[in-house]
Amino acid sequence: MFDENKLWRDRASGRMKDLGRYLRYIFNGHIVIVLLFLIGTAAYYYQEWIKALSPNFPAELVIAVIVGIFVTYSPVYNFLLEADKVFLLPLEERLKGYFLRSGIASFVFQGYILLLVFAVLMPIYAHVSGNGFGSFIPFLLLFLVLKAWNLAAAWKIQFYVEISVHRWDYLIRYLINAVFAYLLLKQANLLILLVIGVIMAFYYYSFHVKTTKIGLKWDQLIDAEEKRMASFYRLANLFTDVPKLKDTVKRRKYLDLFISRIPFSQEKTYLFLFARTFLRSSDYLGLFVRLTVIGVLAVYFISFGIGQLLLTILFIYLTGFQLLPLWNHHQNKLWVDLYPVSASDKTTAFHFLLMILLVVQSLIFAVLILLKGEWYYSLLVLGTGLVFSYFFVYFYSKSRLKK
Repeated sequence: MFDENKLWRDRASGRMKDLGRYLRYIFNGHIVIVLLFLIGTAAYYYQEWIKALSPNFPAELVIAVIVGIFVTYSPVYNFLLEADKVFLLPLEERLKGYFLRSGIASFVFQGYILLLVFAVLMPIYAHVSGNGFGSFIPFLLLFLVLKAWNLAAAWKIQFYVEISVHRWDYLIRYLINAVFAYLLLKQANLLILLVIGVIMAFYYYSFHVKTTKIGLKWDQLIDAEEKRMASFYRLANLFTDVPKLKDTVKRRKYLDLFISRIPFSQEKTYLFLFARTFLRSSDYLGLFVRLTVIGVLAVYFISFGIGQLLLTILFIYLTGFQLLPLWNHHQNKLWVDLYPVSASDKTTAFHFLLMILLVVQSLIFAVLILLKGEWYYSLLVLGTGLVFSYFFVYFYSKSRLKK
């Protein structure tokens, strides 16, 4: 006898155990210390930045743009598996309760994220508007209602396979969310907000009617769920081996100019392999780019020289530490062991590539500070970054790679 309630409980509990198992590896001791340091530093400078804001700062617009993004992105975590397109397809009509529970679970998790985001942004509004924090709860409740509407509308869009429908839906919902949030923060006339509410209701109802006789797109739902989990597994794979992770490789021909500079010689075999892996794998290249961009933004908005120096060291450490799994990326490929290359050449190649990447990141931070006119701290950041990169690569990473 099929029991949709038991199916959902089994799937949800299994997913939570899976996430919990890898989160223990991600939030290990030294990562927690680094995160606490980063959060504490960011909170201090964020508070100082807020104090310096003028009354003319467009706080409502900035908050509306950011909140609109978090409200609009509203996927329903369905916990579906590849085999479900065969075994659960005949039971689609009996899975309404299953997907309803999935929607509620998605709302709870995403609502918590929205709470954190709005809690971070609220001091800007309180400072600029002078209204204090008294309106935090009413605003949050309305944003949660907006989130519930987005989840319901996004679920209805899942019945369509046309990419254009999904793109237009995301754009329209974002505009509605951002405008509603802006007018709410501006404390616009209640009638205007009610008109937007009616538009939202009509928008959802129109798709509800159109999808009444349309079946679920199982391939699309399962692919979306697998992509979400693959993103988490890629993050967890930076800290421990994840058997469930499927490697994703993307041909980036425009980056071949870096590969072409590597000499064609036997001792450079592993340098070519590691460099090609770094450039083609979304895990490593994407991680390097994201951390560099975040570091650039953090360093740019920090006017205190020592703070810039500490953040530079922090982001170099985070980048280097999370690139260490590149060393074991090909450990399960037997043909790599057939290379007529010594182990010392492999170690040298890995250290050389890692050093180049950290030096490039140090240069980027230093040039950014130089553009701000702080040439002294630019040289200090460059020198400290190079020294730290050297000790990280040739001392710290050696101890980590032996484990």
